[in-house]
Amino acid sequence: MRSPLPLHTRPVLIAGGGIGGLALALTLHQIGVPCRVFEAVSRIGPLGVGINVQPNAVRELFDLGFDEAALDAIGVPTREWALVGRNGSEIYAEPRGRQAGYRWPQYSVHRGQLQMMLLRAVQQRLGEAAVLTGHRVTGYRQAADGVTALVETRAGERLEFDGALLVAADGLHSAVRAQMHPQQPPIHWGGALLWRGVTPGVPVRSGASFVGLGTARHRVVTYPISRPDPATGLATINWIAEITVDHREGWTRGDWNRRVAVEDIVGHFEGWDYGWIDVPAMLRGAAEIFEYPMIDRDPVPTWVDGRVALLGDAAHVMYPTGSNGATQAIVDARVLGACLVGRGLGPQALQAYDARLCAPVSALVLRNRGAGPFGLLNLVDERCGGVFDDIDTVIPPAEREAFMAAYKKAAGLAIEALNAAPATIAAGARVSAA
Repeated sequence: MRSPLPLHTRPVLIAGGGIGGLALALTLHQIGVPCRVFEAVSRIGPLGVGINVQPNAVRELFDLGFDEAALDAIGVPTREWALVGRNGSEIYAEPRGRQAGYRWPQYSVHRGQLQMMLLRAVQQRLGEAAVLTGHRVTGYRQAADGVTALVETRAGERLEFDGALLVAADGLHSAVRAQMHPQQPPIHWGGALLWRGVTPGVPVRSGASFVGLGTARHRVVTYPISRPDPATGLATINWIAEITVDHREGWTRGDWNRRVAVEDIVGHFEGWDYGWIDVPAMLRGAAEIFEYPMIDRDPVPTWVDGRVALLGDAAHVMYPTGSNGATQAIVDARVLGACLVGRGLGPQALQAYDARLCAPVSALVLRNRGAGPFGLLNLVDERCGGVFDDIDTVIPPAEREAFMAAYKKAAGLAIEALNAAPATIAAGARVSAA
């Protein structure tokens, strides 16, 4: 049965209560649009590991009313990004955040703590009923004047909810995306296997450095996601250990996220002790370790079907090589909000959103599949097999700088352009009720 409410008073329905969905809910509240979030899990908790929130997304969080104190409570302002070869010698390093000249910091945070910060804000600003847990959006049905979300509860009850628009922020296995693109290729795995964990440790280099160590096919990434404890000097160090294996038979291990013993992985990194970092000891110091295949999906030609749009991983799940998955989800939410302000609560706004983001972000998905900023390690491998005494003789400084500048431009992180850009959503902007 169709809703008797006028279109402009019907809520925007959001599938998924992750970072993208919650950022969209806060954006819609800011611009005067009612919304409701449907989350499949029965209770949202602070799950996950470390992520980086880039300056373009931190800018948007500030515009949503968060400040540095809120972000300092869940993470660390990142000061440096560095690549180090298997021999322990530096390949490339650059300042990050405000140290690099951005008007906004970059943050290394625990993903779950960021999600909980957003959830608390949604519940405070929109009310507890704004997020309906234990409800999974399984599909949609459209009419000329609205959209119906098909929802299944954890108890198996099937419900329908009417809205003005439906935005799917329901992740890698999005049911909405599957309906929108029923012929989409399967999940893509290129052979990279990740192990992730957190370990108490002393932060290296700047004390707030993101460090990639190793080669293109065999590396460790590490960065702190908390400040050092005053008593012990130890921070929470987030790490990712990665190898590339034969993937011709596809993913055969069953679970996409399973716990493993350190003995299963530490042998891949024996001898990786450089004094300033002892990788085997770091791996052994983790309370638990989880294994993931590094996966993405081939881009689709559009994120929009009438009054339905994709956002975040549902639109563009990507390899984490650029540290911009959560960042892009936040940016998606803000750009969609801006399009609603400019075009009204209808399909035209979704088309504008699609036109602005789908093509460039799809290109970023493929760039990250090709190693993203870690592509410098590929060049080192190709030119010297990863062994060098002077990196300048392998990749001249100007070439390294140009490589990173091209990536930052593609990811929306070019410093001058970002600093000069106007706010995505002007202060006080609202969607017209007309």
